[in-house]
Amino acid sequence: MPTAPAPHPQSTDELFQALQENHQRPYGRTRTVTAEELVDAAEQFDEPLPLVRALLELQEAYTYGSEPRKSPVVFARLLNLFDEQPDVFDESLRHQLFWRFKWVANALLQLPEVPLVSLRQWLTEMRDRYEKADLGLQPYYGQAYQLASHVGEDTTLAYELWASRTRVRLSDCEACEICERALHHLAAGDDERALRIWEPVLAGKESCKEEPARSVSHALLPLLRTGRVDEARELHLAGYRACRRNLSMSQEVGRHLEFCALTGNEARGLELLAENRNLFDEVDSPLALLSFLTGVEVLLRRVELLGQGDLPAAGYAGRTWTVSGLRAEVRDRADDIAARFDARNGTTTHTDRRRTRLDRAPLLDALELTLRTRGLDDIARTAPAAAPAARTAAVVPDALPELILRARELEEQAHPDAPACWARLRTLVAARDYSHPDDPAVGPLVRLRADLLEDEASRAAQKEEFADAADLYEDAAALYDDAVLPQHAALARACALLTTAQIPAETPGAGADEAEATDGVEAKAVELTAAHASMVRLHEETPGLTPSQEARLLRLRGNALGLRLQTTGSEEHIAPVLAEADALHAFATRHDLAGQISGALLLRTTTHAIAGDLPTAVAEIDALLDRLKAHGPAWHLPRTLGLRGRLQFGLRDAEAAHADLTEALRLTADWPADAVDTGRLYGDLAQACLRLGRPDEALRHLTRSAELGLRGGSRTDAFCTYSNAAQLSLDLGRVEDCIALLDSLLAERDVVAGEVDDRLVAQLRLTRARALQEGEDLKAATAEFVALAAESAGWDDDPGSHAMIAGETAVLLAESGEFGRAREVADQALAAHALAPRYEQLSNSLRELARLQAQRQGPDGLADALALLADAGRIADEARAAAYQAHGRSLDSALAYEHGRVNAYAGEYQDALTALEKALTLLGEPGRDDDHAGEWAECVRLAGAVEGIYLERTAPALTRLDRAVTHLTALGHATEETEPLVALAAQLRDER
Repeated sequence: MPTAPAPHPQSTDELFQALQENHQRPYGRTRTVTAEELVDAAEQFDEPLPLVRALLELQEAYTYGSEPRKSPVVFARLLNLFDEQPDVFDESLRHQLFWRFKWVANALLQLPEVPLVSLRQWLTEMRDRYEKADLGLQPYYGQAYQLASHVGEDTTLAYELWASRTRVRLSDCEACEICERALHHLAAGDDERALRIWEPVLAGKESCKEEPARSVSHALLPLLRTGRVDEARELHLAGYRACRRNLSMSQEVGRHLEFCALTGNEARGLELLAENRNLFDEVDSPLALLSFLTGVEVLLRRVELLGQGDLPAAGYAGRTWTVSGLRAEVRDRADDIAARFDARNGTTTHTDRRRTRLDRAPLLDALELTLRTRGLDDIARTAPAAAPAARTAAVVPDALPELILRARELEEQAHPDAPACWARLRTLVAARDYSHPDDPAVGPLVRLRADLLEDEASRAAQKEEFADAADLYEDAAALYDDAVLPQHAALARACALLTTAQIPAETPGAGADEAEATDGVEAKAVELTAAHASMVRLHEETPGLTPSQEARLLRLRGNALGLRLQTTGSEEHIAPVLAEADALHAFATRHDLAGQISGALLLRTTTHAIAGDLPTAVAEIDALLDRLKAHGPAWHLPRTLGLRGRLQFGLRDAEAAHADLTEALRLTADWPADAVDTGRLYGDLAQACLRLGRPDEALRHLTRSAELGLRGGSRTDAFCTYSNAAQLSLDLGRVEDCIALLDSLLAERDVVAGEVDDRLVAQLRLTRARALQEGEDLKAATAEFVALAAESAGWDDDPGSHAMIAGETAVLLAESGEFGRAREVADQALAAHALAPRYEQLSNSLRELARLQAQRQGPDGLADALALLADAGRIADEARAAAYQAHGRSLDSALAYEHGRVNAYAGEYQDALTALEKALTLLGEPGRDDDHAGEWAECVRLAGAVEGIYLERTAPALTRLDRAVTHLTALGHATEETEPLVALAAQLRDER
């Protein structure tokens, strides 16, 4: 990146270099302050030219840094220099000077303290200057029209005087004029005509520094009003990214906030507001600030109307804001600014326009703007986890004795409403005025405290927090002992045994060998065997167990052996699990315990599945489903259908899996959100959709799975799922969706605070950088890649990832023309590759670097390009020695082809032809079913072009091309492979 210039360059060359470097910086305080320093430095030279260029840079920094008060002052100095020494201004500088009359007119317009008469005087000055210089008055009439529109006068005549005139060299760019004409018709209420005028800009055919972002922000609501909802959504995503946090585009940000508020996306609006918090304090243009604040107020007012005024909101620095508090502040400030403009202009235009925006009703109840659909509850710091579908809340008794007894009854059944009862009891018992019922049926307080600990332990185990769960179970067992309830204590200790055995062992280091991994598996199997033996002893030594308690112990014994089988996969561990399952099934059937009968059948199913006997597993689960539908418990159905769907994956029946998982999700609506792992069901359904070739549907399910994981606290898994969703959206070409999703994730509090695994965050950033590259935002993509390459250089435990990232970074630097830096980063990639090979990725990067250098620099870049290809050649040799099989093209044939292209770009046509013929030999002629026919045909085409056009050997080139067309046609390959060859042959015949 450009380095900061010295405060006082010692020569004009140093000054001009510093001005060029500053010009590459984004607009903002750093660029502006540096420009101010460079003006001071320019004044030390006797020549006026350095000062002229420094003043031009400073005015641009003020103009696009939203400091309109300072821009006219700088321009006055430039104008004086021009009047005093016109010869200093060459044609380019003269053009810039007269162009910036419009900048000054716009700056004065933005300041309510500048009298209207002064604005008109400036336009008169502009007209006189343009007439004297014979420059044409269309730009002047454009400024006169904008003043009339700003004041609120009848613009009919002013519009005609401007729009009917022929454009001249100093007219605003086509994109900006299109926007002004469209806004004129939009103000007249003609949405359709405005959108027709905007079409070239919205389609990307006309653009400039501010366009299409400015036009997009204005077009969003007209698009909605005319029913073009999908287009509005797409333009919002792309348009917002172009203006976020940009001081000179605060008005556009405000209109995007308004768009969110009017489409049921208030939560996204608050998220975007937080991202642009800097605009409250850094925008120095009253007119721009008025528009921004009005958009903010539209959003905040909508949130208040939805009853969420107490939600946190990002506002002015220095204090914490709620939606209601910030809205009151914004309203007062915006009203004041509007009143000041109206006082200056002698109209009520700005107050009226503001009221129109604030009074707009929502245009849509809900528009899914991004892949990450969130509601206002998700913005609150303590927002509760929402159920995936509406379901009547569990009925929790009011009377305390009844509540305690109900909680125990539901817990004995493993009913999904039990947690709601325990949660209510936990709140009551924690209260300072809690009084325990004196009721023999309820029992003592110590028993209730043990019950609550056991419930807490169960929830910890579900989150795989096994160490905490084991401690809680032991504490509960001790309290049950105090309450003289040995049977309950035995069950709690059995649970503690199982959770203790599941505490993960320390993961072997990167250098661990297979023997160490095997030792870890055997150690875990020993722990589970010991846990099972201890449970059996507990069972035998605990008299007085109720049937329900005895069944639970049998179930825990079976689970211990099931986990052992899952750990080892050993055939000798199958029969013991099935024996425990059969014992549980017989006992539960004898005592009519429906839930435990289901548990026994489920244990049999999973055992057969782990053993690899999927047909038997499906038969078992089919019988279980029949029983659940007839006898219950109904809340087991979603989980069981989910398992059946996963079994269908194993049988490669994605259609059946999709049906089972869809039905499982439908049934989850009947139960509390935490009764079933709904996130897992959505994730599995996404996999089914991918296997069925329905990626867009898969994407929706992946994002739902991830968001449920975030709400449920499984944040690492959720971020991983979201990472997969982002990559899928990128693969589908939904670039803006991908970027918007990742922007939202990277703004999460724990990500910003550095509490999420740094490698996971790096993966999210890497996908975002690739999406930016795909979206042709090379500047932003390069900045992110460079940052990631620097960070990954410190990953001593993962040099392979650094090699991959550095390779991609080098390519982007080369695309920006920075070949020296690209070579440096490529060398870093090669050094990391030596430690952890990434044959294909790095070979691809080096070949692309070579192509770019030869293409951009021609013969001057040939030596460096060939050096890069030599590095790629060494990687191909290493890959061959390691018996590495490339997933894409053969590294050798791809390298030979690139030698052909590089030499062709450099004008070394004979070497190019030799390399291409080698590539054709390596590829071999394609057969009927070969998948490299397209690659072979392209290689033939390039060889034909080099031979026939550049080496002027038309006859052999035609022979080569005709033979290839005949061969491909005979094999039945697509015309897309033969058409380029036929076209080139026709060109050669015409030229001959």
